[in-house]
Amino acid sequence: MGYRNLTDAITDLERAGQLVRIEQEVDPQLEAAEIHRRVYAAGGPALYFARVKGTPFPMVSNLFGTLERAKFLFRDALDDVRRLVELKTDPANLTKRPWRYWKLPLVAWRLRPQWIRNGPIRQHTTTISQLPQLKCWPLDGGAFVTLPQVYTEHPDHPGWMKSNLGMYRVQLSGNHYEPDREIGLHYQIHRGIGVHHAAAVRRGERLPVNVLVGGPPALAVAAVMPLPEGLPELAFAAALGGRRLRLTEGEPLPSSTGATPRALPLVADADFIITGFIDPARTKPEGPFGDHLGYYSLTHDFPVMQVTRVYHRPGAIWPFTVVGRPPQEDTTFGELIHELTGPVIPTVIPGVRAVHAVDAAGVHPLLLAIGSERYVPYASTRRPQELLTLAHAILGQGQLSLAKYLLIVAQEDAPELDIHDIGAFLQHLLERFDPETDLHFHTRTTIDTLDYSAGMGLNAGSKLVVAAAGPKRRELATTVPAQLPLPDGFDEPQVVLPGILAVRGPKSAASLAEDRGGNADSPPEIEQLVSALGTAGSALAGFPLIVVVDDADFVARTLNNFLWVVFTRSDPARDVHGVDAFIHRKHWGCRGPVVIDARLKPHMPPPLEVDRAVAQRVDTLFARGGPLSAWAS
Repeated sequence: MGYRNLTDAITDLERAGQLVRIEQEVDPQLEAAEIHRRVYAAGGPALYFARVKGTPFPMVSNLFGTLERAKFLFRDALDDVRRLVELKTDPANLTKRPWRYWKLPLVAWRLRPQWIRNGPIRQHTTTISQLPQLKCWPLDGGAFVTLPQVYTEHPDHPGWMKSNLGMYRVQLSGNHYEPDREIGLHYQIHRGIGVHHAAAVRRGERLPVNVLVGGPPALAVAAVMPLPEGLPELAFAAALGGRRLRLTEGEPLPSSTGATPRALPLVADADFIITGFIDPARTKPEGPFGDHLGYYSLTHDFPVMQVTRVYHRPGAIWPFTVVGRPPQEDTTFGELIHELTGPVIPTVIPGVRAVHAVDAAGVHPLLLAIGSERYVPYASTRRPQELLTLAHAILGQGQLSLAKYLLIVAQEDAPELDIHDIGAFLQHLLERFDPETDLHFHTRTTIDTLDYSAGMGLNAGSKLVVAAAGPKRRELATTVPAQLPLPDGFDEPQVVLPGILAVRGPKSAASLAEDRGGNADSPPEIEQLVSALGTAGSALAGFPLIVVVDDADFVARTLNNFLWVVFTRSDPARDVHGVDAFIHRKHWGCRGPVVIDARLKPHMPPPLEVDRAVAQRVDTLFARGGPLSAWAS
């Protein structure tokens, strides 16, 4: 039951008709990623690249390209994991239906690793330059590992029980890294490795690190799971993988303080493990890299890892994915995580019924939430109260704290509202929120490291909570007003959804220097637009939200386009404006429509674009008679 290694999983997928082998030589510099993107977009199979230019190792991608395939890979253990989640949600289930959980003692036994004297991973070594040098986007700063599993242990509490396994970005080449001796690590705040790194800094010693690539597929999912404190990712991987994880002793790394040398364990069935350490005092430039928001994350100083050894097992295979504007393969991770952990949310934050990190908006920029609104049930009019308490609790939870926009509504107003029906959710909120009272800003706070919309540096930006409770207060319009007052430079108004109007604006020329100086409240052209819209009167009563964009037709074409453009290209404190705006007792509101400036700003990195020459070379694989013709667009 379960796969011992990646080869077992690939063999199973091929047997089930869910994997295609590509025997032609493929270049890991842009070509492999272009092939992957097309097959993923077509809902195609996993891809095995038998001959990869510049490396002796084959590659595989799109393993998790569909939710159905992910469930297939973990079909033997998913029910067991669901039952563990059920008990976490309500421990009383064990006494109510004990027969349902008869297998859980066996599952609990599997959570502890199996230690072996030696393992496949220790049979061979190689060098960083011999690994597949995968580059996914033209402006990437070098080769990257896109499905890494970075293992560290707490310096104060060594051992696997206090370990962290996270999927953090790893740069193999480029910039100023010494070839075969150094690689870059990029991780965001609120990540487990950050706690370990801080402890190493406090102790004045180097932090040992193992970078795993490949191995049982459950390891990759465990590395991105939002697990509670006290549950190591290695244990979860064993539960999801359906078998005990095999570990073997690693070689001690010299201590920088003269203390006893420390050794991290090696996952015996991983395909590759890069061992080494982080010197807390050293950083080097990392990036740029085409990231999951659909833009490049730029070059910044991040920890550098000194490489001591590169292990690989016999027959090692290099798994990879492609990161870019969603949806991408990592969308499946989010769907699987929600399916497994969604029921736990009400137990973590009582009163919250559901939370949805919107993948099409880049995950962190936009959260939707449904909560209870039970305060003062005798009141003649209802307004958000408990929802605001819940919103603060949501924004205090791990990775959820990086959100920019949190839209939250009351379950009592629409008990059947589906949080994953984004169009219906937005319509419900826009019908009810009051722009005078229901917009709540958090300024100068933390956001996603990869989000540059605020122009304030790494992790810096603002948040906006929009809360709505009570009966409908407006009917939403679905046609562009006949007489819409737009100043010069603004045109092409388009209805995106009921109540949402997109307007093309002039190219943004906002001065970042002025904005950092605190002297610019809004660009003059936006002030002109807001002033002009203020003369529209009741014509805009059905449009509580107006977005200013670079291409209104593109934004209105699909819901995903709207979500991506508006929530990745705006920072609430900087870019949310309003008709007839005011500040009362430090609360910002407006009496007319809310206006969001979602144009690309000069300080933002460019969107990701495919290399056309590479795309033309790849076309032959998708042509009639080619190995991938079934998935040609």
